[in-house]
Amino acid sequence: MSLRAIVFDFDGVIANSEPLHFRGFRDVAAEEGVTLTEPDYYARYLGFDDVGAFEAMGAEQGAAWTREQIRAMVARKAVRLEEFEHGVSVLFPGAADAIRRAAAAMPIAIASGARGEEIQRVLTRANLIACFTAIVAAEDTLASKPSPDPYLRALTLLAASFGERLNPSDCVAIEDSRWGLDSARAAGLRTVAVTNSYPAAELQADLTIASLEAMDLDRLAFLCLNR
Repeated sequence: MSLRAIVFDFDGVIANSEPLHFRGFRDVAAEEGVTLTEPDYYARYLGFDDVGAFEAMGAEQGAAWTREQIRAMVARKAVRLEEFEHGVSVLFPGAADAIRRAAAAMPIAIASGARGEEIQRVLTRANLIACFTAIVAAEDTLASKPSPDPYLRALTLLAASFGERLNPSDCVAIEDSRWGLDSARAAGLRTVAVTNSYPAAELQADLTIASLEAMDLDRLAFLCLNR
């Protein structure tokens, strides 16, 4: 079979928002007496959704945060993120054109640990929301990456648009972190790593590219033929 669909991660692939997420986590953690450095964020927490990141942070820092406290921290971090995005485009250069090219060729989806309202806000501002057949956000699955659940949910929604079963190996996932690549691989998708957040040596994928601007649909299709 040939390539039938592409599933994109959001933060670090479409949106250059990881630095903004770090600032949000750092500020909220500081209010709770926990210091978060940028190297620690990228090494330990980038791959989690907001709840998972604060849970892991609290466990490693010895902060006994309750579920209620974490929910409040997530809400405060969301407010900061929207403030950071105000008046600026957070899309990577060439990302909008790459999304439109992909959507013109086949159904595309998002599988992300970002909150749905954050994804919707950025895509709506860029007039890209209509490009996506399905969007899976943090609140749409019980388990977040590196669990395969986000990608399995995206495949289910894409299959509904086809009206038939969709073979995971006929789909490509585009990710920027090892957590995301592990999630996509466990769900059975072919994997493409973009080096926006980590160097190529730290990312295990079927194909590595510098950015969405360098995405070649023919090369992606070859991944699904060569298996």
